[in-house]
Amino acid sequence: MEIKVIGDPVLRKKAKKINFFDSALRNLVEEMISKMYESDGVGLAAPQVGLSISLFVFDDQTGRGPLEVINPEILETSSETVLGEEGCLSVPGIYADVERHLKIRARFYDRYGRSKGIELEGYPARIFQHEYDHLQGVLFIDRIPKEAKAILKPHLIEIARSLKGVAGSR
Repeated sequence: MEIKVIGDPVLRKKAKKINFFDSALRNLVEEMISKMYESDGVGLAAPQVGLSISLFVFDDQTGRGPLEVINPEILETSSETVLGEEGCLSVPGIYADVERHLKIRARFYDRYGRSKGIELEGYPARIFQHEYDHLQGVLFIDRIPKEAKAILKPHLIEIARSLKGVAGSR
């Protein structure tokens, strides 16, 4: 399982809903959780591993362990927002402040097709929103001010070029 980086078209596609909750899906969830931890991440979306499907895993650092989120819907967001630093396994070495909703309420399915609801606040809500964005083809750098993005642009181009160099050498 390889993490795709900025410049890979899969990261810009809107993910397709999952309709089958079978053993292949359960195995994929386990592989993604392992890859997330192995990569020192707190979240990992299926598009980041080359699969344009509506699935992400995350660990909100509250001690409850990893959660799998399939076909999520954000039902409600607080009007209060908070600025916080974000990074991404698909945009290596880049960190920037991103404004996110302080609280969210969402629903999703687990790996067995059971409907779940969740209310998150603070850092866990930030992680959920970041991973949810991946399913919409949005990266955290799309949410930073134009001035900050202009400063990062040369670094982003370099990351994308290095991806092409790796792809060309295979």
